[in-house]
Amino acid sequence: MKSTFIAVLVGVAVAVAAAPVITSEQIDPEINAKIRAEAENNSQIMRTMHYLTDVHGPRLTGSPNFKAAAEWTVKQMTEWGFKNGKLEPWDFVNADKSPRQGWLNERFAGHIIAPVKDSLVGEVVAWTPSTKGTIVADAVHLVPPTRPTQPELDAWIKDVTPKIKGNIVLVGAHTAVRVNVTPPALRRDDDDLRRQMDPDAPPPEAGRGGRGAGGAGRGGEPPDPTRLTAQAVNTAMNALMLSAGVAVRLNDAGRDHGQIRAFQNNTYDVTKAPPTVVLRNEDYGRISRILDNGTPVRLEFTIVNQSFPAGKSFNAVAEIPGTDKADEVVMLGGHLDSWHSATGATDNAIGCAVMMEAARILQAIGVKPRRTIRVALWGGEEQGLLGSKAYVKEHFGTAENPKPEFSKFNGYFNVDSGTGRIRGASVFGPPEAGTVLREIFKPFEDLGVMGALSTSSRRSGGTDSTSFNEAGLPGIGLSQDPIEYQTYTWHTNLDTYERIIEEDVKKSAAALASALYHLAMRDEMLPRFAKENMPAPPAPPGPGRGGLGQR
Repeated sequence: MKSTFIAVLVGVAVAVAAAPVITSEQIDPEINAKIRAEAENNSQIMRTMHYLTDVHGPRLTGSPNFKAAAEWTVKQMTEWGFKNGKLEPWDFVNADKSPRQGWLNERFAGHIIAPVKDSLVGEVVAWTPSTKGTIVADAVHLVPPTRPTQPELDAWIKDVTPKIKGNIVLVGAHTAVRVNVTPPALRRDDDDLRRQMDPDAPPPEAGRGGRGAGGAGRGGEPPDPTRLTAQAVNTAMNALMLSAGVAVRLNDAGRDHGQIRAFQNNTYDVTKAPPTVVLRNEDYGRISRILDNGTPVRLEFTIVNQSFPAGKSFNAVAEIPGTDKADEVVMLGGHLDSWHSATGATDNAIGCAVMMEAARILQAIGVKPRRTIRVALWGGEEQGLLGSKAYVKEHFGTAENPKPEFSKFNGYFNVDSGTGRIRGASVFGPPEAGTVLREIFKPFEDLGVMGALSTSSRRSGGTDSTSFNEAGLPGIGLSQDPIEYQTYTWHTNLDTYERIIEEDVKKSAAALASALYHLAMRDEMLPRFAKENMPAPPAPPGPGRGGLGQR
């Protein structure tokens, strides 16, 4: 559509005063007003959050919790009037294609019982085994060598093995976490965002330490191939623990104010790691200082984990069917899976709740989209975008080997950065795609959305929109106010319902509902790279999350 349309946003039961907006996109002010009213007055986001977090959290891929959450979303979207709700299975397997089991921690308790008595705060590492009932043992503190050669590591292992047999072992030096007297801002500056989202703005000057700045950076001497990586040392440590009959391995969370990030045993095989717990930095430091002072420490742990049948996980899908362009699809979603230290509220139940809400708003106000609007909630994101990659492969293929649905795809919106307001978008496609989204979002600048840019990168990683980019499809990543995401809630034991800012997520849902509607109603599809202009696919990825398994 090339006609100029002046959209005067008038609130319908909403106290929002918005200035007239001039765009080259045909914007429907009446629909936008209805969207704002429904988002403000009838929001279902916090109810959805209750079920995804309080009732079904945490939602580790492969666990019964995850499947129950996925089934609930399909049931709920069907009750809202969506069609074709279902779970689409995909193979949850290891790199060698062997089935990967599900895992769930059912019970954890830890105590120091000598020389003092106190409870300990920790989280169990995923895909590690249970203790053999409640165990009581002496604590031993080991600090493995850094980047040793294999002979050096072998000698160190031989020396420490007699000291750890049957004991509870703290692995690694205690991390000194300093007080942060200059915490980062919780909101992004509007003027900075406008400049960032302006495709005609000059590039920012390279500041000290910025990308492209001078200096050694990550260069310098290449690593010595005779010395072992941290991942190799960690694997050897687990083998040592198992051979020595270590009762429990303890790691330092290394974060302030009791934050804990506990990931997975990288083999996903519970027989290849000891029972493993990440202790909060404060408890780990207390025990290590007592030991370093020469006083024996005795600890008690109870860990009950369960494994579940292997090989399958799911994506949850439902849609609002289109009309005259029903074979074309606009998608939105986020990853439903979470880590297990908390209930996965900001990462990423809220992304799922916002996307479900955006589509629900359109269903509730009775619009009849020309294109089909499809919600997809992914599994396996935390293990490497597994669910979204499987979906893209199954339904669309790639630019180099497209399936019939490839040519009918009209964009996928993705939320995955916490509770903060949506502030802008990045779309894989030519500059014209960024222009379309910028103009569609413009009526919602008063809610904080400052624009959109295009990208030509097909590199996947970080979040599910990049699974579409990698295939040559328009994935749309959404930037947000940071709030406490990177500093406190991302992957931590503090990621709970209480950390959601309801007003922020209601604004996000309204802006997204409008963007969905207007993309679904355009005469033309969202601009995409022509075949001759398609960026080359990325090189095969290197090794995955090396050291995360034992954090």
